[in-house]
Amino acid sequence: MLFGLDGVELGLVIVFVTLFSAILSGFPVAFAIGGAGVISFGIIAALDSAGLLIHQAIDTSSAEYVALVNTGVSDKLISVFTYPDLPREAHHVFERGWEVALDRNVSFIVNRINERVLAGQSIETLLAVLMFVLMGIVLERSKIANDLLTTMARVFGPLPGGLAVSIVVVGAFLAASTGIVGATVVTMGLLALPTMLRNNYSPELATGVIAASGTLGQIIPPSIVIVLLGTLAGDLYSAAQEARAQAAGCTDALTYLGEPAVVSVGTLFQAALLPGILLAGLYAAYAFGFAMLNPSKAPAVAMGESNGEPITRNEGLTWFLAVPVVLIFGTVALSQVNFVGSQSVRVDSFSDIGEAASLRTNVDAQCQSAMIDLHGQEAWDAAIAQQADIDASGGAKESVRLTPEEIEAARAQKVADAAPLGTGLTIMAIMFGLTLAFARGVSPSSDPRPLMIGAGGIVLGLLVDAFLLGPLTSPSTTVVLMLVPWLITLWACKVAAGRLAQNELIRVVFPPLVLIVAVLGSILGGITNPTPAAALGAAGAIMLAAYRKLKEEGGTGKIIIWSTFAVLIMILVGINFDLRINQSGVSAESWIFFFIAYGAYLVAGFGLLYSCWVLFRTKVLTPAVRETAKVTSMVFTILVASQLLNLVVISFGGEEYIQDFLRSFERPETAFIIVMIILFILGFVLDFLEIIYIVVPIVGPVIYGAHFDPKWVTIMIAVNLQTSFLTPPFGFALFYLRGVAPKEVTTGHIYRGVIPFVLIQVFGLALLWAFPGIVTIVPDLMP
Repeated sequence: MLFGLDGVELGLVIVFVTLFSAILSGFPVAFAIGGAGVISFGIIAALDSAGLLIHQAIDTSSAEYVALVNTGVSDKLISVFTYPDLPREAHHVFERGWEVALDRNVSFIVNRINERVLAGQSIETLLAVLMFVLMGIVLERSKIANDLLTTMARVFGPLPGGLAVSIVVVGAFLAASTGIVGATVVTMGLLALPTMLRNNYSPELATGVIAASGTLGQIIPPSIVIVLLGTLAGDLYSAAQEARAQAAGCTDALTYLGEPAVVSVGTLFQAALLPGILLAGLYAAYAFGFAMLNPSKAPAVAMGESNGEPITRNEGLTWFLAVPVVLIFGTVALSQVNFVGSQSVRVDSFSDIGEAASLRTNVDAQCQSAMIDLHGQEAWDAAIAQQADIDASGGAKESVRLTPEEIEAARAQKVADAAPLGTGLTIMAIMFGLTLAFARGVSPSSDPRPLMIGAGGIVLGLLVDAFLLGPLTSPSTTVVLMLVPWLITLWACKVAAGRLAQNELIRVVFPPLVLIVAVLGSILGGITNPTPAAALGAAGAIMLAAYRKLKEEGGTGKIIIWSTFAVLIMILVGINFDLRINQSGVSAESWIFFFIAYGAYLVAGFGLLYSCWVLFRTKVLTPAVRETAKVTSMVFTILVASQLLNLVVISFGGEEYIQDFLRSFERPETAFIIVMIILFILGFVLDFLEIIYIVVPIVGPVIYGAHFDPKWVTIMIAVNLQTSFLTPPFGFALFYLRGVAPKEVTTGHIYRGVIPFVLIQVFGLALLWAFPGIVTIVPDLMP
């Protein structure tokens, strides 16, 4: 063996030395990765042909190996690490020659590119990357971040450490609207760092909070890191759990786990929400605590008066706290007594499938033992009892087609059980009520009569819903009966919107907040998957940026406003009316509202095209599209190149060797900690793209094949990469900030400034390790 190393070990050393040398050479990373794969394969093939790379593998024909397998040990669990005393046999790392390995690699790379880049199941999710990148770049170039920073500084500036807290708030906003770490760090470094230094903020605190807040884009949805990790996590978790189930003696993962082995990007967004908010809260708490202990290094700063109208404390508590709480929690309380609820009378044509046992119990003895070890004896006994009850009642019930009489009886029961107030109309009433309440709060001296008339319209609408509308009322009749109340309410809301627009905080924060809620709400609520939501976000960002540009020029944004209303009309019509006109017997009502929806679609489309023209004319769209093309091209090129490098590692047994090493640890937690340390170190020299596409596929089958929750594993990886992005001396965020920092800010300032935030990140990782529920609680609560 060369240098005393096994042939596979030496092959891995060659791959990683070649990879790091190629990256440090100055060539574009995407091409450096592909080149490293080709060069390392050539070196390994040459050394193998010369007989210098000899792999000491377990002799599977030996009596000791056969006897071990006969004891019931799975051959997948036998390796040179778990059973080092088994007889070995020496052979080349390319068992059938490097020519066969090369031929196999060429075939595999073609198949993988087709599966993962061109026509695979994950391509639709990867398209979300393009849309989120475009969304972030458009928002960044339209100076919306500048407005947010200025406004938040006025809100939090008078507090000790207020400027630092405002940076954290804006960083979270930009993370939720862009998901791009570099753009966020650079933007805040250019806009906020000089202001903080002029106001006598410590350079360490200023640079640390900017770098840390900029990395929130790694974890707060819609994070590109989570999108890319999610496309891999689903495949890795499914395949790894299938292998785990078969090794345990079960037929499939569904039997062994008792639930499908699936994880989606949308679910990962749900899982990342609370950890992202937690980290932002820890950053803000540190900034505030630092200011309290060192008031001279983080002084309170008055950043100028807002143009908002002064209000008393009682007025603020009444209209911004008490009224919203009464509206929201009052509705929740009414829903508990079925006064507010669903009025749907839709009945399925088939009966429900009977309840099944919590676990499958018709398994062999080996699988049963494995399932008891996994779920516990109590869970197994409960499943046995449930299955016994099912058998006693005649077995599992199959779904059968209901007769017309049964369907009518089920519909009549739904009509009888329907709530007096429908959920949809009640939610609209709450939104209208909050709008009126906030308008009253921001301008208490204005004439309250329009808002009171609007409140009367809301009450009238609820009375109409309760006494004149029922579950069997047609959508068109509902529109006619609700027309007058909602017109009154909309008129009042128009007055309220004018008053709200006079408040700087609401005027600046509300538009991007609505965009964030629309994008994340559609994903977190399970309404759609990330790709359509990303398209919605990109279109919304374009229209928002165009509206801002028009206002800067002194123009009107009515076209964009009407386009926004057209989108709302499309949503409302689509929810309440059957627009399927390609079936027989289409009613006149469906035709009318189809054309209404189609007209709204044309208006919305025209508004989007007009917004694109505005951004093109103001020289925002062209550089944004060019930058988007660069970023997405880099992502997909790295994806292709990383597949080539992965196949090189697989071809000489490197991937299996690493996985055998990780599986050799008795406790999976130990293997996971080792993987996290390796990822942390690699984060110094590799971008998250290279780590996701090169390292995660190699170690993924082990960490996703253990008993860990896949959502927790993925979020831990994302937070870990975020930590390495901050850690001196190689953290990427530090280089981004160094490039835009003034000359008086030294590299030492930046390094000392981020150390407390690195410790906060480590503390956050420890919290997620000790309390995995922080990650899983939101997905568990979502329907």
